[in-house]
Order: sequence, then C-alpha cells, then structure tokens
Amino acid sequence: MSSDPSDGLDSKARAALETVLGLLAEERTSVSSVTDPSRAWKVHVADSLTGLDVSALRKASRIADIGSGAGFPGLVLAVALPDAIVDLIESVGRKCEFIQRAVGAAGIANAHVLNMRSEELASGEGREDYDAVTARAVGRLSTLAELASPLLREEGVLVAWKGKRDPDEEDQLTKAAEALAMQPEEILSVGPYAGSEHRHLHVIRKSGPTPPKLPRRAGMAKKRPFG
Repeated sequence: MSSDPSDGLDSKARAALETVLGLLAEERTSVSSVTDPSRAWKVHVADSLTGLDVSALRKASRIADIGSGAGFPGLVLAVALPDAIVDLIESVGRKCEFIQRAVGAAGIANAHVLNMRSEELASGEGREDYDAVTARAVGRLSTLAELASPLLREEGVLVAWKGKRDPDEEDQLTKAAEALAMQPEEILSVGPYAGSEHRHLHVIRKSGPTPPKLPRRAGMAKKRPFG
C-alpha cells in the first residue's frame, strides 16, 4: 500500500473514528496498550483500513470480527463500509462495554457488539451467516481458520492481520486446510502505514461445507489446533 489508507475517509467517517479514539484515550480500564490518539490513529485506524485492500472484504454484506478487543478492526471497518453489518465478537465484558460506548458516541449504527465466544455464535444463529470474518492479533492462522470456518458461508473469506511471516505457522495452516474447509488464497504485505512494521494480511477462503465437527468446544482451537 503506497499511501495512508485513511486518506480516503470522508469528514463524517474521520470524525466518528476520532470520537472512538478520544474515548479510548480517556478509558481507565485496560482495553488497549495504545491509547494516545495520534499513535492510535496509525496503530488502530490505518492498520484496520488496510483490510480494504481485500476486495472480498470491501464487498461483504455481513462481517464478523472475532476477538475484537477495543474494537479494531471491526469499528473501523463498520465506519468505512456503512452498507455492511459488522458484528464485533468479544468474550471480555469490560472490552464489550467500551466498544458499546464507542458505538453509541460515534453513531456507528451498523456495528453490533456480541459478548460471547465465536464458538458459541457459530453453534447458533451465526452459523454460516457471514461473508467475511476478520481477526487481528488473536491467534495462530490454523486456530483462526478453525474459528472462522463455521461462521462463514461457502466462498466467504477470513482476513487475518498478522506480523512477520512465519513459515511454520503457514505450513500448519496448509496441513489443516482440508479438515477445516479453509483454503489459503493470498498474503498481502501492507506496510509501511500499518500498525505493525511487518504487517501482512492473510486471506483464507471457505472452500466447502462446514465440517460437521466444527465448532469444537470453546478453547480447543487454540489448545489443540489442527495441522
């Protein structure tokens, strides 16, 4: 990416995100290690917007952001893609409370906060309900692919924000791909404006029906990953 991805934001979108970062700077509970607004704009906003390099994410009607933390990339994508529904999935209550306040203060009507594990959502009304799943700094690629698979419709995509490429991690994903019905498709380098010096986006596509064994019990994808 050759220019700052936030250059394309209109004044309304920019104001909404500045409101979010203002709340983050004032937040007293620990929801993010980066709270200074000027630094947070690069680390959170610009980094989140690099996901728009993925055409399938730009075109998605329903997006699930798993492990949303303080709301990134989910809140930024909701602002940048006002015609999409973005569900922010976070299991930690205090983080959900912050995201909900940010949604209200910034008027982000298409963002919805779900205080639950992604496995729980995938076992119920969220099963195969999303065109795209996003995840930033959540876990290993094979773990993310397992969590995303039962949430995605066939041909939907997982976009995973990762740092420096890890051949062992990528090999683990390749070995797990068939069992998860998730096929690695593309790896994009999106520096230098991303929040991570070696930021890469991994695009992984849902290649068939959800395997009947998914989702597994909460925590198993991390504890005993496929591959």
